[in-house]
Amino acid sequence: MSPIDSATTTLDLSAPVELTHLEAAARPMRIALSAQVVADVERGRRFVEATLAQCERPVYGATTGFGPLVVFDGRESSTAQCENVLQHLTVGQGPDLPIPVARAAVLVRARSLARGLSGASLSTVDALVRMLDTGFAPAVPTWGSVGASGDLVPLAHAVQSLRGHGYAYFDGVRMPAGDALRAAGLAPLELDGRDALALVNGTSVTTAAAGLAVLSAQRSLKVAVALTAALADLLGATPAFLAPSLLEAFGHPEAAATGRELSWWLGGTTPVAGRPLQEPYSIRCTPQLLGAARSAAGWSARTVADDLRGVSDNPLFFPDEDLVAHGGNFFGQPAAFAADLLSSAVTQVGNLAERQVDLLVDPGRNGGRPPMLAAEPGKQHAIQGLQVLATSVVVAMRRACTPAAMQSIPTNLHNQDVVPFGTQAALTAYEQARLLRLLHGCLGVAVRQAAHIGDREPTAPHCADLIAALGERVAPITRDRPLDEDIRAAADVLDEHVAEVLS
Repeated sequence: MSPIDSATTTLDLSAPVELTHLEAAARPMRIALSAQVVADVERGRRFVEATLAQCERPVYGATTGFGPLVVFDGRESSTAQCENVLQHLTVGQGPDLPIPVARAAVLVRARSLARGLSGASLSTVDALVRMLDTGFAPAVPTWGSVGASGDLVPLAHAVQSLRGHGYAYFDGVRMPAGDALRAAGLAPLELDGRDALALVNGTSVTTAAAGLAVLSAQRSLKVAVALTAALADLLGATPAFLAPSLLEAFGHPEAAATGRELSWWLGGTTPVAGRPLQEPYSIRCTPQLLGAARSAAGWSARTVADDLRGVSDNPLFFPDEDLVAHGGNFFGQPAAFAADLLSSAVTQVGNLAERQVDLLVDPGRNGGRPPMLAAEPGKQHAIQGLQVLATSVVVAMRRACTPAAMQSIPTNLHNQDVVPFGTQAALTAYEQARLLRLLHGCLGVAVRQAAHIGDREPTAPHCADLIAALGERVAPITRDRPLDEDIRAAADVLDEHVAEVLS
């Protein structure tokens, strides 16, 4: 993930949360509650209290049961209604969500509640803000949400952690939630029924995971361009496939933009005489492939940004209209579609990276280099294991990118008779983006080794700088050695170097 100086990150919740704020939330960050936010939250809360004082006016989750049990009365006291919300939802299973996802979800929830339309109390919003300024993170199981009535189960676990129940993390260490609260200097969260429902009845986990996936994918797309250029330079490919008139004729702006970026990286390259008239598709068609992936990631980013501007909850309270609006603003279909599309795009970019590794290990296509880029084939195997890893990872990505957004199955006594599964889509996209980084780490090691083992060194200055940066962290493979740490190091170098030169 890209470095963000959280010590200087101050976010005002009166403004929309940006995608980059989601990454900043992985570390303690300062958040301001402006006078406008305080006024909006308190006004919404007063309207809720006035509405509930009108005993004849039912309000979902405050005076009623939940889901299909809305036809029954809820518990009489507001404290008991809090337990009525949370206890039956604390059922999540599986490994904990990554800490960056869990903390980003809290930030997304805080922003939604800060709009004042959920009727949450100011003390609840303030508690989320205070948590984000510490090293506390809720321990949230991965499995349990269908994303149809918000992320009920994972957010219930997050809320329970803030109440001191279950487990949490402090500075990355998992422990009982009460201990983590004490370590962070936080008091256990006290809630009534409206607060409890407002905290769980939104798609904050979905939005957080999708947003983090988008950011990682967008970085990896820039890395893919740089690696493609370095590969083309090492092979001595002619850049004719990047002719501006050719790419403009394709009609897709992102393909032309990708072509311009490739041309920048390849500026000064000297093609090898005698190369085939047409390069392999894994070089020649990269403007079209990566351009399309950029378009997909851009649409996904805009969809998540819309989520971050909106309010995800039910019901919503509009004092000016004397309106308690019961609806479906907790239905995570937009992010589900966006995350599914992102997973598909990221997987195709992963396919490209795996094929580019294959191009480099094949002595018939790698510019006269030995098989597997081994100095002594048979006695040394160089990146043979690395290629097997790349094959394994890309197949895992292919299997995982089956769309979730259309896997609707009725549940909840047919109250939730159509569901979007946005949480699963977003968490899959998050993992796909992580795996793409590993594939680029594999390709980075391969490119670095190809520069070492071949007769041709990079001729384009920007490509030479990229390979030199890789060389500072990844030694040439003169004798076989474990490459697991090298792959991760290469992934980090690529993110850092590309971000630096393009800043």
